[in-house]
Amino acid sequence: MALKATIYKADLNIANMDEHIYADYQLTLALHPSETIERLMVRILAYARYADEQLEFTKDLFETDEPALWQKDLTGLLEKWIEVGCPSEDKIKKASARCKKVAVIAYGSQADDWWQKNTKIKTLSNVEVWQLAPQTTQALEQLCERTMQLQLNIMDGEWTLLSDKGQVDIQWQVASAWVLYAEGKYGDALKAMSAAAKGRILIR
Repeated sequence: MALKATIYKADLNIANMDEHIYADYQLTLALHPSETIERLMVRILAYARYADEQLEFTKDLFETDEPALWQKDLTGLLEKWIEVGCPSEDKIKKASARCKKVAVIAYGSQADDWWQKNTKIKTLSNVEVWQLAPQTTQALEQLCERTMQLQLNIMDGEWTLLSDKGQVDIQWQVASAWVLYAEGKYGDALKAMSAAAKGRILIR
């Protein structure tokens, strides 16, 4: 028997006061039977971070060779490849060779170990990695509905996601900061944490 997806819809309004970007997006997501609500909401945040009318949710877990989201140009060539969770190093390396820009939104209890073990990812110049704090993804689940009205406000590097069910302060962590700290590079670790607090790039 074929696996059936559960369809979720989200109207996402983004007000990025730091970069003076204001836009509305109508999103449709298919929840795979094995997918958690937590992962579904992380996919929405991944879309928000790289929002573009050409950015698309893929077949994802229904087609394991695809990322969670991708963006193609008018000729069909890949421009962005976005993963969520802790993808394999081989998958990221292949994506890096195919695509101009690759991003990973890491989350969950294994994210720190994943980052420390997959050392080759750090050498790929077109790959960036962001990590969501566990308390953020757990809180996001409480906002989920089959049809959602979401408002994302970004100001002074702080992200706040609001819906009729409440609001969540989005906390981005720097996976690299913990590695730098463990290596005794305290100054670099503090710089990495500061960059995340400002909503900037996490690490390469």
